[in-house]
Amino acid sequence: MQKIKIKYFSEEIEKLTYIEGKSDWIDLRAAQEISMKQGEFRLIPLGVAMQLPEGYEAHVVPRSSTYKNFGILQTNSMGLIDESYCGDNDQWFFPALAMRDTVIHVNDRICQFRIMEHQPQIVFEETEHLKGSDRGGFGSTGRQ
Repeated sequence: MQKIKIKYFSEEIEKLTYIEGKSDWIDLRAAQEISMKQGEFRLIPLGVAMQLPEGYEAHVVPRSSTYKNFGILQTNSMGLIDESYCGDNDQWFFPALAMRDTVIHVNDRICQFRIMEHQPQIVFEETEHLKGSDRGGFGSTGRQ
């Protein structure tokens, strides 16, 4: 089991934990009450800093209910925090754009993260033909 050192910036937020039996993602909470007007951008403090193990990174994304509950979008679509962001003042933030007027309260679950190992070194080998099935289209639908 991997141990990760964590520093909390707020005593008001719940300590991080897995949601038993539901997911291996971990919820992150707003560490400050935030009022936003439609169209406003804010960095919402998440109240934590971590010392990730070397060779690992955290992927931070909105929860499935974030937009429905708060009307905010994560402006970078997915946050990536690598192991170099690990100092005493390296608090994690959620970059939010309000699509409607909203209030986010301390301890509201607004995003989630998981720890991932860095991608291994890869080399691209150019070829004229690939051996997979030719679905001839766009994405998983096979249609344009």
